[in-house]
Order: sequence, then C-alpha cells, then structure tokens
Amino acid sequence: MTATLTRDPHQVGRIADRLGAILTQRGIGPDATAHEPPSEPVTALELADARIPARYRRALTDHPQVTAWVDEIARAGRPGPAGAPGISEGSSLLIAGPTGTGKTHQAYGAIRGLLAVGVRLRWEAVTAADLHARLRPRSGFDSERELQALAKCPLLLLDDLGAAKTSEWTEELTYRLINHRYEHMRPTLITTNLPTPELRTALGDRVASRLAEMTERVILTGPDRRRRSTPTG
Repeated sequence: MTATLTRDPHQVGRIADRLGAILTQRGIGPDATAHEPPSEPVTALELADARIPARYRRALTDHPQVTAWVDEIARAGRPGPAGAPGISEGSSLLIAGPTGTGKTHQAYGAIRGLLAVGVRLRWEAVTAADLHARLRPRSGFDSERELQALAKCPLLLLDDLGAAKTSEWTEELTYRLINHRYEHMRPTLITTNLPTPELRTALGDRVASRLAEMTERVILTGPDRRRRSTPTG
C-alpha cells in the first residue's frame, strides 16, 4: 500500500497569495509594472547640433548685423500649433569676406540663435560645390526633386557661393535656386569669399541682381583665423 500525502488547499492558497504579495512589493510580481526613469526631452537645438559640422557645433553669432537679422526673423515667425513661432518670409543675409574671417561660423551661429529662442525651424545647409555634386544628373536619382526641396526649404545656408568651378549648367542651377527663394522671400544665409564685382562675374548678372535686392550684406574683415602662429616660450 502506498501512502499519499495531501496538503490543505486553503493553506496552499494562503502561501501563494503571500508569496505573490512579496514579489509584487519587490517589483517582480506578475502584476508589477516596470517603471523606466523619465527621459530628458531632446531640444531642437540639440537635434540641430547633431547635424551641424563638429567645428561649428557651438557656434554663436556675435556680429551686430547677424544678431539683428536673427531677431528680425524670430519676430516675424508665425505661431504654430504648439504656440512656438515658425519661420516665415523675410530678408536674407550675404556674409562676405576673405578666407578665414568667420563667415561660416556666423551663419551657423545664426541658425543656432533662431533655435535657441524657440523658433520652429526646418533648415538645410550645403556648400556651393556640394550643391553641384548633389544635383548632378545620374541614373536613379531625381535631381529636380532635390533642387525643389532646397528651393522650398524655410531656411537655407548656401556656403562658399562662387567658390566652385562654374559652367553653363552650374550657373543655371544656381539661378533657379536663388530665383525661387527670391520670388518667395525665403530667408537664405549665403557666404562668399568674392567681392561684388567678382561674384557678378562668377554667378552672372541674373543671380547677382537678385542677391543685391534680397540680401543685406555683411562684410567681415581681419586676418585668416585658421593661420594662427604657434606661440613660443
């Protein structure tokens, strides 16, 4: 004869309930909810810094004309769904000066300045040379769509205009981009090493004429900051 051991089912239930209560208190019970620490919200400025080249990631504009332009664009912004202003039509800046005087630094500083004051901003930045490379016709790529995206972007930084080798194709491409932004009054930041007469020669009269009307000219002077002498002693 085999003996069978039995346990009071009420006692088993009480033990299970007690065990479940202990596990729940420790956060590992079946009904326990895992709580992750709240994540810090990512600001628009932090998102922009991830796209900005490392050298200009902490750029701050300190030129009075550039800071005045930032204030003007921020004031003209239209309120969006969350109440923050979005960029609207406005003037453009042409930042000119010799190599190494901080033109690109000031331009990225302007973008960061707009984001820092809470402007909702969709922006693009491209050098003139990279613009031509991106839009060069090739199989499987819709260069016309890319051009329209840059032309319609609320804020565009076009860096080193006039520095790339020109041709009839690049001149027409630049004209179409500038003309669209000119007609729709889309704020544009443009930097160039070329003085006005040389810029007109490089870009053609049609582009130079539109730039003269749509932009406020900012002239930077001084030595090439990239060529700093090594201190001795």
